[in-house]
Order: sequence, then C-alpha cells, then structure tokens
Amino acid sequence: MQLKAVCATTKPSSLLTELPPLGMDVASITDDFRRYYNYTLGCDGDCLSTHYPYKALVLTLRDRLMERWKKSKYAARTKDCKHAYYLSLEFLMGRALGNTMLNLGITDEVGKSLYELGLRLEELAEVEMDAGLGNGGLGRLAACFLDSCATLRLPVMGYGIRYEYGMFRQLIENGYQVEEPDHWLRDGNPWEIERPEHTKRIRFGGRSEHYRDADGRMRVRWVDTHDVLAVPYDVPIPGYRNGVVNTLRLWQAAATDVFDLGEFNAGSYPESVAAKNEAENITMVLYPNDASENGKELRLRQQYFLASASLQDVLTRWVRSYGNDFSRFAENNTFQLNDTHPACAVAELMRLLMDEYGLGWEEAWEITSNTMAYTNHTLLPEALEKWPVRMFERLLPRLLEIIYEINARFLGGVAARWPGDTDRLRRMSLIEEGPEPQIRMAFLAIVGSFSVNGVAALHSRLLVEGLFRDFYELWPEKFNNKTNGVTQRRWLAGCNPALSELISENIGEGWKTDLEQLRQLRPLTEDHEFRAAWRAVKRLNKRRLAELVEAECGVRFDLDAMFDVQVKRMHEYKRQLLNILHVIHLYDRIKRGDTKEWVPRCVIIGGKAAPGYAMAKLIIKLINNVAGVVNNDPEVGDHLKVVFLPNYRVSAMEIICPGTDLSEQISTAGKEASGTGNMKFMMNGAITIGTLDGANIEIREEVGEENFFLFGLTAAEVEAVRKNYNPAAIVAADEDLGRVMQLLGSGHFNQFEPGLFEPVIHSILSPFDPWVVAADFRSYVDAQRRAAELYRDQERWTRMSILNTAASGKFSTDRTMREYNEEIWKLTPIEPQGE
Repeated sequence: MQLKAVCATTKPSSLLTELPPLGMDVASITDDFRRYYNYTLGCDGDCLSTHYPYKALVLTLRDRLMERWKKSKYAARTKDCKHAYYLSLEFLMGRALGNTMLNLGITDEVGKSLYELGLRLEELAEVEMDAGLGNGGLGRLAACFLDSCATLRLPVMGYGIRYEYGMFRQLIENGYQVEEPDHWLRDGNPWEIERPEHTKRIRFGGRSEHYRDADGRMRVRWVDTHDVLAVPYDVPIPGYRNGVVNTLRLWQAAATDVFDLGEFNAGSYPESVAAKNEAENITMVLYPNDASENGKELRLRQQYFLASASLQDVLTRWVRSYGNDFSRFAENNTFQLNDTHPACAVAELMRLLMDEYGLGWEEAWEITSNTMAYTNHTLLPEALEKWPVRMFERLLPRLLEIIYEINARFLGGVAARWPGDTDRLRRMSLIEEGPEPQIRMAFLAIVGSFSVNGVAALHSRLLVEGLFRDFYELWPEKFNNKTNGVTQRRWLAGCNPALSELISENIGEGWKTDLEQLRQLRPLTEDHEFRAAWRAVKRLNKRRLAELVEAECGVRFDLDAMFDVQVKRMHEYKRQLLNILHVIHLYDRIKRGDTKEWVPRCVIIGGKAAPGYAMAKLIIKLINNVAGVVNNDPEVGDHLKVVFLPNYRVSAMEIICPGTDLSEQISTAGKEASGTGNMKFMMNGAITIGTLDGANIEIREEVGEENFFLFGLTAAEVEAVRKNYNPAAIVAADEDLGRVMQLLGSGHFNQFEPGLFEPVIHSILSPFDPWVVAADFRSYVDAQRRAAELYRDQERWTRMSILNTAASGKFSTDRTMREYNEEIWKLTPIEPQGE
C-alpha cells in the first residue's frame, strides 16, 4: 500500500466542521434513514435484501455517534488531560446495533421509525454479524471495560487488531467440532471509519546498526528490515446517555508495495503479490493455530504489530502537541496491557524513545516503567507466554537486544538484594535457559510495569503466593487486585428487556449506571406478586432459549424443566467433562428406575475448542454422543435432555443467560482466574453451582452461602490431594461413579466407534490428572441433588433467583473501572461541550 501525501497546511474552517445537532426524534431518524437508503445505498422499490435497510440504519445512528465522538475528542484533548490506552489482542464486541440504541437512549424512537416504514427492528438486528475480534472471557472483558470507561466519561482508548476472520465458525458433524472460516468482514463493517492518514510502519527482521550521532553519542538504528503498514480503523464506543463516545482503534496490516509490476510482466503473478499476501496474513485471522512453527511466528508478529502500531500512534500525537519534550509523558499517559499478549510494548517503547527520539536508557526506562501496567489473566503456568530466543532474534533483533539489557540491569538489582542466591536469579530471569532458551513475556511485563493486578481476590492471592512470588517479595507495592465485572447495559438492560423493565418499574432506572441499587430488590423477595412476575419473565426467557436450542440442535425443551447451562471456552480445567459425567449419572438413574420425585432437567453445554486441542475436541464428541443416546431413548423422555449448542458467541449468550436456571461454574479450584460468565448468569437471576474458584468466591460472599450451590475441593485441598491422588480407588469406593465409568468403558456411548473415548477414561483414572475430576465427582453430584430438591419449591427458587440479581452490584465493570482509575490510571473524567 503506497500512501499519498496528505496536505495539512491549514485547519478546516468552522463553516466546514460545525453543524447543528441531529434530531433524536422519530421524524429526524426517519428522514435520515430514507436518505441513506435511497441516495447513499442506491436502493429502490425492487430491493428485497435486509442488508440495505440494516446498513441505512447503522449510518443513521453512526451520524449521531459521530457528533458526540468529535465533542468527546475535543474535551479529552485539553493540555493536561491524562489518557489511558487499553492494549488487547481481543475485543469480543458482539453486535453493536442494540447497544448503540440503548446507550443513545433511542431504542423506542428507532423502533417506531422503522415500523412506520414497514420494517421490523428485530429483523434488521439479525443481519448484523458478531464482530470476530475475540474468543472468550478475555476479549469480552475488554469490550465491557470500554463500555464502562465511556459511561464513566474516562478518556480511555482501546487498541486492537482488525482481524479479517474471527476465531472460526463452529459446526458439529457426527458429533465432532468442524471449523469453518468466520468471515465476519465479508460485507464490511459500517460502524468503523478508516483513518489512513494515521498509518504506521512496522518493522520485522533486519539487523541493528550501531553508530555515533552528530553529538558523538552511541546510537542504534534498525536497518534492512521487511516492513508492513498498520492502517487504523476507528470504532465508536458510546457511553450510556452521557454524550461521551470513546474510540477503539483497530489495526489492519497492508503491504508497503501492493504489487510488483516487474514480476507480473515476467509472468510470475503469485510472486508479484507475495509481499501483499505476507503482510496481510498478520491480521487475517484471530488466533492462528500455533501448533506449527509458522503459526507461532505469525502469533508473535501479531503481538508486536499491535504493540508497535499503538505506541507509535500515541507518541506521534504527543510529539504533535509537545514536540520532543517527554518530561511529562508518564504523567499524562498509561498503557494497560491486557495479559501477556502485548508485553512486547515494554521493549518497543524503549526502542522508540531511544532510537527514534534520542532519549538515553535511564530516561527512557523511567518513562516506560511508569507508564506500563499489566493485568494477568491466568494461573496456568503453561499459559504464560514464552517465545524462543531464536525466533525473536530472527523477527525482532533490536527488541531482543533491549530485552537482554533490561534483564541484565534487572538481575543486577536482584543480586544486590539477595547476594549469592543463584536459584532466585535463574527463577526470575527474563530468559529461561535450556536447550531452547525462551523469553518469559509475563516477567518482562512485570519488570517493565508500575502496576501488576490479578482479576479476582483468590487469583491475585495465588499469583503472589505462587507464580509471581519472587517478584512480590521484591516489589510488593506493585501488586494489587481488580475483580472483574461485566457491563449491566448489555448483560441485563440490553439482553433481558423484560426483566429490565420489571426491575425499573419497582426500583427505578438508576441501576443502569449504579448496579448496587439492585440491592433494593431484596425486600421484594417477600412480595408474592413480584415473585409471580419474576417467574413469568423467566419463563418468557426460557421460551426464547428453547427456540434457539430447537433451531440449532433440533431438540425440544420442556419449559418446566430446570435449564442447566455451561457455556464457555472448552478447556479441561473448566471441566465440561465433570458436567457430562453427571449427565451420564442422571441417565443411569433413569434407566434403573430411580426417578422418585424427579426434577426434569435440560442440560446445555457450549463452547469452542482450539483447533489443535485434541482432548477438548474429544470431550465435545463425548457430549454429543451422550446427547444422542439420551435424547433418543423413549424411557428417558422429558426426564432429561442434553445438547451441545454449536458456535457459542456473544449474540447467543444474550439469549442464553436470561433463560438459565442453574449456572455451571465448576472449574478446578485454583485454575480459573476470575470468570465473567458467572457474573452474567448471576445478574440475570441464575443460581450458581460452583467451586471456590475465581470470582465464584466473591459471588458466594455477596449472595450468601444459602443461595449458592458449593461443592468440591478448595485450591489448597487440590494441591494436597495431588500428592497421593488415586482416582481408581475413588471410583471403586463410589457406586455411582463406578457405574458411570462402566458405561463409558463398555462403549455404550460409542458402540460403532470402538475405543474412541479411551483417552478420556485414561485422563479421569490417571493419578496425574491435574483437574482432579474423580475427586470432585461425589461432592458435585450431591450439590446437584440439592439444586434439584430446591427447584421443586418454585417459591423458594424464585427468592434465590431474585437475591442473586440483587447481590450482583459488585460485579459491574463500572466498579472495576473506577478501581482501575482510582488506583492505577488516575484520569479526570471528561465533559463534552453541550452535554
């Protein structure tokens, strides 16, 4: 891509840039919609596609965002306004239409306008594809953070990657997960604005060249590189009815020279576009399969691409306002690293400050170490990213030099603090020695940051006691906790309009910006009419969910049954396997006639397995095979239904969590950093069955132990059990588990696929099973029995449901972002002119 020079000698006149405000009434919306539909999109009376009215509606709403976007930008550009930048490889935004209308406060007006034009808002909303910018909780958390920052009027800008393809579209064929490309950008994204004038150049490969500058100082430049361009696309992020619109800037890779005419004329078409294709690969797909060397290299390219483009962007704006004076840069800017993915930013900011702007090491390090802040999202050591030194040396040689220097200076400080402690030096080094030396990216993030936080109380405690203990002993003041949350605008007001209306009728609408106000619902648990209305809303939501299940799985659910749901990324530590073992146990009980006082149950499991994660994919196959047997057995009937809901996504979750009765949060204690699905379910009145893991602990504290179905070993007990773990003895001593394992081992669920589930059986019976599935089985089954008994008493269950919603106030990202701001960022809220 060859950029043309942009003339910017004079600023546009106010006659060009200042317009009267757009109307928010039905007539104004209708006029703009018709104009876009007819003139911009060129539609006429023969147009039959819903794509065009959807796009006309987006453009109509985007205009109204645009005027607020500009005002927010001007308000945030005051001389001493501090900014924060949220760097994340994932932003799982979902659909934008409903959220935009809600936050602008014009959902009713838009609905009326479309109705007058003979269109249905619900039909147009279904046209929008989920933005393929994220996969799981990490990305959805980032999206919720942006919503809350805009609602709190905080000048926070998100930086991510504009992936052409999302994770993948999950299909189920013969019970197996099949990955299909998720080309979410096939028809473009009408919400975004391309900003080619802010394109940045990103370097890879090459070598470092040392030289003396005009003042005789030793300097370094990165030469002979293979460059790509980072082209920004801006997405508006509206706050809730406050006139603030923040920005999510997404980077797309492009070649510096799109087309090699010489190669083409020589008859070599593939070679003529090779550079273009190689560059565009960087932002082609979210989470390339890193089972291969090429996949790993592409992943590292993505991470550096994001970090470099974003930092260059911020520094360019700084220099435009302040020149090369960086003395107050750290006072006015903070970079929040969402997990280790953007940790390259530590070394890259050093490179930019030293090599591009001429700062010395000490001055550059003072700035870097006071602007970077790191959020950790995992307790799994294997999930802490490491990159081979040889790969860094080939792709990012200048950054490797800087990392070596950071490490040398850091270890010097450690040695001074603990003289002669070579084991500690080895443990804390940024470089893990061995046959294949690796760069520990989490350690780089810790050393280069002034703040390191976990995302739930238990998670943060286990970090400083375990993974990061050495660093905590060195810098205890760096470490803090920021319990995650979710935005109630999307996850209650938007996705559950019937419950939202019922709540607002009884306590007002203040909860939409102050979720703690939901505590006012507690006295209403004793109001018979309110409980009846609550149950009616739940039944309405269960009907929506049952319709989704029938449409996608062909299985019909009984609305009187307990809807038992576990939807999340497929991973062994999240223990979908334990869930399906319980399903097999229920099936076994039914087949043996043990159905006295039976509570019908509909079990939904959903989630994507990484393409290279064989065990997770085998567990999906097991779930589907069990479902096939259970759902087609006349003896089982409506006693039990099981489905694996394919292609779990944000828009599906917006239907799932309002219709759920029992929320499965059953990870092995000490493995889940926080969880946010647990909060969405709780907020919508589902009752949690779970371990003392992640944010489950705080959920149980808020709602009370009597309104939470607890089971399983604690994190400390899990560690103790590992020493002498004997799952075979546990199976032999538990008649129910023995029957479940016998059904599995006999091939009852894979009669025509002999031996298929042997790896699953082996994992359960292995004394080295890190997820201790067998150890928690009995406690889990007992907790499930308690849940079923309570579900029979619908009045009591309804009280528990109301109390879960009433106690969910702590789990708003509004609270989370206030804590980030008060304790880390220290930003001043902005006041857009005229708002």
